[in-house]
Amino acid sequence: MRGYFGIGIEGASKALNVGGLFRSAHAFGASFVFTIAAAYDEDEGGLADTSDTPGSLPFYAFPDVDSLALPKDCALVGVELLDHATELPSFRHPRRAAYVLGPERGALSEALVRRCAFMVKIPTAFSLNVGIAGALVMYDRLTSLGRFARRPLMPGGRNEPPPEHVFGDPVLRQRVAPYRKIPPKATST
Repeated sequence: MRGYFGIGIEGASKALNVGGLFRSAHAFGASFVFTIAAAYDEDEGGLADTSDTPGSLPFYAFPDVDSLALPKDCALVGVELLDHATELPSFRHPRRAAYVLGPERGALSEALVRRCAFMVKIPTAFSLNVGIAGALVMYDRLTSLGRFARRPLMPGGRNEPPPEHVFGDPVLRQRVAPYRKIPPKATST
């Protein structure tokens, strides 16, 4: 799968929930994890994060929304039950993305919502546990961007193998003029 993703949480107050989210992120192949304005104790979170995510991939603890720094061209995707948010099954995930979830007893801050390039919601009747919501988002990313065999038409039917990857011709993004040596200027004596 091309691209990368990171996942984090704003305003978390329960270290075990953050640890569970980080453990799922590690399992799904996240490139980094982060918190924003969170009270996160790594030792307590480690009780749920048995894979030691902060010891295995970059962990960033941003003190506030203004200090949030993401890699170049990384789209910030907020996950929140908002009327204008795109339902997750209809969302096309960016190749380079950072997903951010809200606190356990609240919502993403207005400042963070304004920073998001996209807002998605999981179509449920009410909010889910933050670890479960994060796992669903990462699973959806994996199934929509990964290369998997098509589902069978009949329940219990055979899976087809995934399609073979086809290598195309190289794509030149910029044409460069061929190198040519310029003769030295003649000097008069």
